[in-house]
Amino acid sequence: MALKEMFKKTTYISIERSQALKSEKAVTPSDNVPEGLWMKCGNCGDAVYTEDVENNGHVCPKCGYNFRIGAWQRIEMVVDEESFVEWDRDLVTSNPLNFPGYVDKLTALKEKTQLDEAIVTGEATIHGQRTAIGVCDSRFLMGSMGEVVGEKVTRLVERATENEIPVIIFACSGGARMQEGIVSLMQMAKTSQAIKKHNDKGLLYVSVLTDPTTGGVTASFAMLGDIILAEPGALIGFAGPRVIEQTIGQKLPEGFQRSEFLLEKGLIDGIVKRRDLRETLSEIIRMHTAKTDRINTYEHYLRKNAPIAAIPLKKNDTVSCWNKVQISRSAQRPTALDYINLIFKDFIELHGDRAFRDDGAIVGGIATVGGRPVTVIGQQKGKNTKDNILRNFGMPNPEGYRKALRLMKQAERFNRPIICFVDTPGAFCGIEAEERGQGEAIARNLYEMSGLKVPVLTIVIGEGGSGGALAMAVGNEVWMLENSTYSILSPEGFASILWKDSKRAAEASEVMKITAKDLKELGIIEKIIPEPSPASEDNLSDIAGFMKGYIKEFLALYKSKTKEEIVEQRYDRFRNF
Repeated sequence: MALKEMFKKTTYISIERSQALKSEKAVTPSDNVPEGLWMKCGNCGDAVYTEDVENNGHVCPKCGYNFRIGAWQRIEMVVDEESFVEWDRDLVTSNPLNFPGYVDKLTALKEKTQLDEAIVTGEATIHGQRTAIGVCDSRFLMGSMGEVVGEKVTRLVERATENEIPVIIFACSGGARMQEGIVSLMQMAKTSQAIKKHNDKGLLYVSVLTDPTTGGVTASFAMLGDIILAEPGALIGFAGPRVIEQTIGQKLPEGFQRSEFLLEKGLIDGIVKRRDLRETLSEIIRMHTAKTDRINTYEHYLRKNAPIAAIPLKKNDTVSCWNKVQISRSAQRPTALDYINLIFKDFIELHGDRAFRDDGAIVGGIATVGGRPVTVIGQQKGKNTKDNILRNFGMPNPEGYRKALRLMKQAERFNRPIICFVDTPGAFCGIEAEERGQGEAIARNLYEMSGLKVPVLTIVIGEGGSGGALAMAVGNEVWMLENSTYSILSPEGFASILWKDSKRAAEASEVMKITAKDLKELGIIEKIIPEPSPASEDNLSDIAGFMKGYIKEFLALYKSKTKEEIVEQRYDRFRNF
């Protein structure tokens, strides 16, 4: 349907908005971009065909630079055709400071941009899924937030809360609006309060950060998403680079305050290319609004599914404890991501502790198994030198445990079961880890996991080293692969402390009772997952198949329990040790 014909319906975008959409053009921070057949990329400086840029989602086909786009272009790119209904149009600022010339400036901008303010809000569907959506537009006073922008964001979130639907906001702003002074500052608190109410109702809020997102918008609704995404190369920060340089008199490092910088520092969940945004948002909404399977009881599950036969473990008496320690540490052993990618569907990795850094030693995100959304978290080792450096050899820092806990608390809010994969020689014991509170981070996980109102399953797939492993193993059940280990510390450390001789590590492993068989007999774990031969790439799919079946049984069993029963069962499990 032609754009003009589509906009004839009064329930959808108005004729004025059609004109606005046609008038929007990709812009760059530079004022000397040629118009017409050619345009100049604000990043690489090359001249590119305008049509090529438009056909590429307003992304430079040469360097991948994301041109700034208007609100209506963004809406057209993301939502289903004919689905957008605008909300709260034509709100008018009261000019609270009686700032000279401000009203005239707003009037001129409205006529030039065909926008009523720096944000467009409304309701739409993405692949048929209902959502409230707000899109900021940098052409209107650099997307700054005054009382009208704050009011539109607040009404958007309030109406979404009332209708129990997700919220997506595309942030693009220079910050609080100077012409409205302290009234603009108050919008930061007002919008944040509305998001808190939406959050308290267990509803999803996705924030998408685009270029630029700075100032009071960054310090309020833009950084409060359950999931925070960003476009590549977007400038994101509180104080802008120029302000920082003028204030502290220092040259900022290259890439400072860009999306990639924030991902490394653990402040956002991921960077998504513009062409992938629609599909990514659709998947995120689906996994947060999908109805769980209709299994009401474990007995119902057993009637519909043949229970997984108990597979007898081989006689491994010839395999010494020390050999099992070596097997559990083998570089050929599958990692958490290997199991995650085979067992679960639609895995979306989420990053960062939202405070300091993204720790590569812990991976986590949302996925589905048997059609049910779950949160999956794993301690991740590398398979080569470069990967091991990225993963810190599977030894998490405090920010890794804080990332894991953030994802667990998010899972609790959306009633998602939690599956943890443990594989670590132990928590990292470096100076910087101590400075950032390694002990507190582990203790906080033990404390918070004890009260999670969703089922928690932990599977030890390799090494389960000390408190670094326990910090992800306060589960309703703990399972182990047959050749994995779980111990108070390494056999080398045990021998060194008790016998002052680390060379007696093999002897120590025998007396420590750290194998799956030992721990099952002690009642420390509930299940041993068989390894007909030591886990490797060759038998990974078979082991993952066993594991997937057991996980589905676990989810069916705990689905019939109340939140209170889940918490009490976990408490009793550890109380009995």
